[in-house]
Amino acid sequence: MASNYTAIVKKDGDWWVGWIEEVPGVNAQEKTKPKLMASLKEVLAEALEFNRDEARKLAKTGFSEVLVTV
Repeated sequence: MASNYTAIVKKDGDWWVGWIEEVPGVNAQEKTKPKLMASLKEVLAEALEFNRDEARKLAKTGFSEVLVTV
């Protein structure tokens, strides 16, 4: 299931920097905008998987997963 997120990106000197607006801590810096977007996508995927794993560990057993749409 694909989800959409908002990347805030800008050129800062010789670098492209960016942040994923909806997920704190997801940011990257690259020499080109296409590389930045690829890095942001990779870091976002890793952060989401980490967050999922942590939530499941905290819940331990007997939990259910329910989709939430905003």
